[in-house]
Amino acid sequence: MTKKSELGSYGQFCPVAMAAEIVCSRWTALLLRELLYGSTRFNDLRRGVPRMSPALLSKRLKELEQAGVIAVTPAAQPGAVEYKLTQAGEDLRGVIMSLGIWGQRWVESSLSLKNLDPAFLMWDMRRNLKPPALPERRCTVEFIYPEVDRGRRYWWLVIEDGAVDLCGVDPGYDVDLHVRSSLRSMTAVWMGHSTLQREIDAGAIQLIGDKALARHMHEWLGLSSFAKEKRHHKTVT
Repeated sequence: MTKKSELGSYGQFCPVAMAAEIVCSRWTALLLRELLYGSTRFNDLRRGVPRMSPALLSKRLKELEQAGVIAVTPAAQPGAVEYKLTQAGEDLRGVIMSLGIWGQRWVESSLSLKNLDPAFLMWDMRRNLKPPALPERRCTVEFIYPEVDRGRRYWWLVIEDGAVDLCGVDPGYDVDLHVRSSLRSMTAVWMGHSTLQREIDAGAIQLIGDKALARHMHEWLGLSSFAKEKRHHKTVT
C-alpha cells in the first residue's frame, strides 16, 4: 500500500490512525459500502452515492487504488473498466458493516429519517429485492412518492429472469403493482423503523394492482441489510 502525503496524514504510527487516513475521508466509507455490495462500474457506484460528484468519485477511486484497496481491470465492454476489491479491500467488510450496525443501533431514527433520498432508497431496494418470491414472469412495480419533485417522484422496478432493473423513466411495460407512499414511510419500512403492514393500516402506503403481489410484498421487498438490528435507546445521565 502507498502512504498518504504528509498533508493528509495524522502523523501517528498507530494502525487506527493509518487506517483512518484511507477509510475516513469524506464519502470513502460509503463508496466502500457500494463496492462491498457488489457494484463494480463507475455509473453503478454513482447510483449508490448520488450526491457525490463524478470528479470526487474519480478521485476517491484513484486513492483507493493507490492504497491497494481496489484494483482496476478492463471490462468486457471496450474502453470500460471495473473496480474490484483486493484482499485488503475485502478485509474492510467487517469494518464497514460494523459501522452500519452501530448506526442502526444507536443513531436516533428521527435523525436518520431526515436524510431522505429516493434515488438511494430505490437503489438499495433494487439490490435487496428477492426475485424468487415473485411469479416466474416479468413483473413491473411502480413506486410513487407524491411529495417529491416530479423528476424524482416515479420509479420502476422491473424483475425478469431473476434480475432486477431500476428505472427512473417509464420502461414502457404494463405495471403489475403501483406502490404509492410518502418517502418517509417507505424509508422507515426499509430501515426497520416501521413495518409494511403498519404503514398500510395507517394509510401511509397504498398498494394498487395485482392482489397477489400486494399480499406478498413483505416477502419479495426484502429490507435493508441493517433492518434486523435491535435498536438501543440512549440514556441520559
